[in-house]
Amino acid sequence: MSHSASLADYRAALTTPGARGPVLASLLARLPVAMVGLSLLLYVEKVTGSFAAAGVVAAGALVGVAVGSVAQGRLYDRFGPTRPLTLTIAVFALVVAVEVTAIELRAPVPLLVVLAALTGLTEPMVSPASRAMWSRLLPPGRARHAAYAYEAISMEVFFILGPGLAGVLMAAPWPGTSLVVAASLMALGGLGFARTATVRAWRPERHERPQGRLLGPLTNPGMRTLAVAALGFGVTIGFVEVAVPAAARNAGHPTAGGLLLSLWSLSSVLFGVLYGMRPWPRPMHLRLPALLAGFSLLLLLPAVPSTLFGLALALLAVGVLITPQSTAHSATIEQVAPPSMAAEAFGWVVTSVTLGLAVGQSLSGQLVEAYGPAEAFLAAAGSGLVLALVVWLFRHTIRRSAQATEESSASRDELSLAAH
Repeated sequence: MSHSASLADYRAALTTPGARGPVLASLLARLPVAMVGLSLLLYVEKVTGSFAAAGVVAAGALVGVAVGSVAQGRLYDRFGPTRPLTLTIAVFALVVAVEVTAIELRAPVPLLVVLAALTGLTEPMVSPASRAMWSRLLPPGRARHAAYAYEAISMEVFFILGPGLAGVLMAAPWPGTSLVVAASLMALGGLGFARTATVRAWRPERHERPQGRLLGPLTNPGMRTLAVAALGFGVTIGFVEVAVPAAARNAGHPTAGGLLLSLWSLSSVLFGVLYGMRPWPRPMHLRLPALLAGFSLLLLLPAVPSTLFGLALALLAVGVLITPQSTAHSATIEQVAPPSMAAEAFGWVVTSVTLGLAVGQSLSGQLVEAYGPAEAFLAAAGSGLVLALVVWLFRHTIRRSAQATEESSASRDELSLAAH
């Protein structure tokens, strides 16, 4: 299957009845998605003076997100998003308050890591519900694929605005301002999304409920290959998210780190729209390893510059392959996971990305402290290439899953025609 989307397809998806309320609320809920971890990292570094400690704490939050995204996705598939989101947001607000208090009291790093993990675990996951919503609002076709592309592109917009806003707020007199603002926006947006009529009407049918298997959609080999691709995406970005602020600090401009990270998201959005019109390679089983390998090779560029201007140009170049990967991950879910597990399947993708981010940030913090940012960029490129090779070796699992999905869809169409 090859998927492309025109501007008319995007318009059709976003104007479909029932979409406006959840789309607007999810914008507010997902704006801080790149702020929470980065704000926590910069906050802890500001208080402790150590990027190594900050990287471990931020990694703890990402591990929590990895677990929470799957658990919340499974609850959405089973009960609908409204009740799980409302309860999660209440607990999230309490945990963030405790985390801020612990940082201010300069609690031991292990305690900060545990609290960060709880913060990530309770972080309200609007993205899996938002992504799964489109399969309920739109029939299979170009408009639905445009909706999935919109989800990926909008996330990149948040990755533009989030780090930049975090960097600006870090200049406030109190270094915890950015984290508190990010958590507040996420909670308010999540509540708004959960209370829209479209989301409140989400009532899974009996046959839609998961089968109770621990790994759910991950039992499909194609889904596991997709998870490896998402893991590689997260690992490479995790390295960079620590290396860039460290490079800015070494250059004497510590507040520029967030703004620099926004640059690669800028080029990602611009190129992502164009790429969505003519994606290449066309087959998804080839696209996943090709995009990850290309992205990893581009990460060699930031290791070269000795100035922040050169680093900015390098990040602009690297960014062109971010949104294409996110869009490919989202589109592949339709080929490797049953519709009844759409939210949980996207949760596994989020889990893979966040686990990768945790590994990348933790290792990058150690490399930055011991050697410097350049070595972290090189490690990012090498790690991504290794995981791209793994995805390529198991590409047949994606192809087989796609073929099985097409055959199943054809069978359902034949049964439907026979019934009429």
